[in-house]
Amino acid sequence: MNTSHSTVLDRNSNRPSDSAKPGYRTKTAATRFTPEELSEIESAARYAGQALSEWLRETALSAARQRPADPTELVLAELWAMRYTLLSLFHAGALATVEGKALLPDSILKIRDQADARKAAQARKLIADFLAQIDAKGCER
Repeated sequence: MNTSHSTVLDRNSNRPSDSAKPGYRTKTAATRFTPEELSEIESAARYAGQALSEWLRETALSAARQRPADPTELVLAELWAMRYTLLSLFHAGALATVEGKALLPDSILKIRDQADARKAAQARKLIADFLAQIDAKGCER
């Protein structure tokens, strides 16, 4: 679909600012469609039982929130989670041994869950830090 888009900012002083009413939709994004394209999206909105604006908003946000799977990022995320899990388990096991206690299964599950919750963000951070170092050195990507 060949469309152009622009963001239209609300400059009318009678309207609430973004900070005045958090959570309210105060911005619009305009785009142009061919008559055929508009017919397609109107049909899709009707099929979904939604108003055109509602369907467009949900479809755009859904697409924006889905990140394509970058294999490098996925492997790095799993590698980071494995490292985090192993080091955390060694640390928790050592503490338990020193205290004369056993490492409980719930502790192991908690460590796994923490690793899973943080791995994607940590992988993105590692990649961003690496690319920043390359840029700082003046190397090309």
